[in-house]
Amino acid sequence: MSNEIEYATRSSQDAAFAFLFNPDNMDDLTDILVDALEDAFRILGDEIASETLN
Repeated sequence: MSNEIEYATRSSQDAAFAFLFNPDNMDDLTDILVDALEDAFRILGDEIASETLN
């Protein structure tokens, strides 16, 4: 049973990796990474703002 789960997980990870790093999908990957960075900076900004208020 665990071998089946491990195989399914690895297969889905391989498929996601192949999709994201396909040269035709680089714009999509860039958009995902930019959104993630914007979220991270927003969270950091919120943390800094809450520290100065306390």
